Amino acid sequence: MHRQCFNFYFEFMFIDQIPAEYTFLFVLYGGSAFTALIACLYLCLRKGNAIAPDTTPPMSLRRWAAALFGFAFLSHVWWLLFFVFSNDLYSVFLLVVAVIDNVALLISIGGSLFAMLQDRKRQVWPLAVAMIPYAALLTLNVVFPKDFFLHLAIVYLMFVFLLFSIYMVFAVRQYKHWLRDNYADLEHKEVWVSHVLILIVLLLLTFDEIDGVSLTISYIVRIIEFPLFFFLVWRVETLPRLEAVPVESHPVESQPMEQATQLQKSMVISSNIEKLLEERCVAEKLYLQHDLSLLQLAQAVGTNRFYLSQYFSRQGITYNAYINNLRINHFMRLYHEAVAAQRPVAAQQLAHESGYRSYSTFSLAFKQRTGQSVTAWMRHPQDA
Repeated sequence: MHRQCFNFYFEFMFIDQIPAEYTFLFVLYGGSAFTALIACLYLCLRKGNAIAPDTTPPMSLRRWAAALFGFAFLSHVWWLLFFVFSNDLYSVFLLVVAVIDNVALLISIGGSLFAMLQDRKRQVWPLAVAMIPYAALLTLNVVFPKDFFLHLAIVYLMFVFLLFSIYMVFAVRQYKHWLRDNYADLEHKEVWVSHVLILIVLLLLTFDEIDGVSLTISYIVRIIEFPLFFFLVWRVETLPRLEAVPVESHPVESQPMEQATQLQKSMVISSNIEKLLEERCVAEKLYLQHDLSLLQLAQAVGTNRFYLSQYFSRQGITYNAYINNLRINHFMRLYHEAVAAQRPVAAQQLAHESGYRSYSTFSLAFKQRTGQSVTAWMRHPQDA
């Protein structure tokens, strides 16, 4: 979109009066660059969060997002320099600018999206490797000045971003399952944010590579950049850092005797998990603890997360569903006690006392469990 923006402006730069719509487009371009620079400096220099002071986000996400904003600012700058000093689509200048621009943005976008998925560490180097054919096609465009290689490079770039977007869809789905298997509270861990960011980035790239784009689309792209920047900053400051949870694997000891002892011990623990959960989670109301993870519950019960996860799988439920069931049962007990004692009932307060920070999260879990809304159940609790 940089090329179209400058082409629109330079087309009229030697006319006495430049049309206002083109001047405003160029102002939006500069404003977008300035916003990216401010966001980059903010994430690099500010230690705490302004949006969610009580949240500790992943440091890797903050760094990747700062890099993304920095490259977004530099992208505006070096494309400006290109069109001022060269504007030759078959020059080495274009080769250098286009390769650096797209490689840097793709890697920083990938790094930011990967950092939001805390289920495992994903590498960004395959994205850089995938850009080698793109650089080769642009090199051919310089050696053999024909639009064919330039258009082929654009098509390949779109293909890479499309494959990356498809990969992210599956990665986000995997992350969603991982969350439900390991965490009781899903507030501010929304997976839809990653889907929205992927869609916006792919949409912007598509518009960016359309040759002969209209002025209206140029305006749309420039305007979309502003909420995208603010949206990413919000995600950085509201996503809580999750504890590192290893990939599930059956524990194996090096010595045969120790391995047999461990296996026997594990079989005993597995057979007693239901009893241990009843004693140490239900009876002690450990499920009311905010942000209780599978690993923390396993440690409290006296087993490891592998066997506890296997137990929930055999029951046909997730860890998140198990905790929600206990919390909803607790809510129902509190409600019946309040009604019996003729005390005023506030669903929001009871939900908070039942372990939920967010009433909307409680409402969704309650409806999934009972098949009706909280208000409808409270009118006829005896029917549940």
